[in-house]
Amino acid sequence: MALTDFDFVLGRWGVTNRKRADALDPGCTDWLEFASTGEHRALPGGAGNIEAYEALEMPGIGEFHGLALRLYEPASDTWRIWWSSSSTPGRLDPPMEGRFDGNVGTFVTDDVIDGRPLKVRFVWTDFGDDRAQWEQAFSHDGGHTWDTNWVMSMTRA
Repeated sequence: MALTDFDFVLGRWGVTNRKRADALDPGCTDWLEFASTGEHRALPGGAGNIEAYEALEMPGIGEFHGLALRLYEPASDTWRIWWSSSSTPGRLDPPMEGRFDGNVGTFVTDDVIDGRPLKVRFVWTDFGDDRAQWEQAFSHDGGHTWDTNWVMSMTRA
């Protein structure tokens, strides 16, 4: 584990999204599919990286923009990921915390979404060959079970 864990994602990506229509409802079986792009750049001095995410037509929303800031803390071997998007202007979500084990990074936080407290998990996977994947899952039971509600399959542009 090191500052280079996220190097695989640096650059520009085409993204195929598969997102549950109602991410808060584990019983929802309707999935939305749409295209987006992501551009990931290293921060000056090598402290981490930043991502600009853009979907020109997210179903039910229209144009959508997001920004992720990822910083590495060597003393604790911990990555923190902060997220902000056009769907919640002026808000910076609580940081996700975690680390990589091989080519898979797992990051978790506690959050409140639409008044509901829950745990949120991101899983980043480096498949090599210019392919990567990000998954988001929610847990409504303190992390005992997880419900994946958004998968982004990425191909280097």
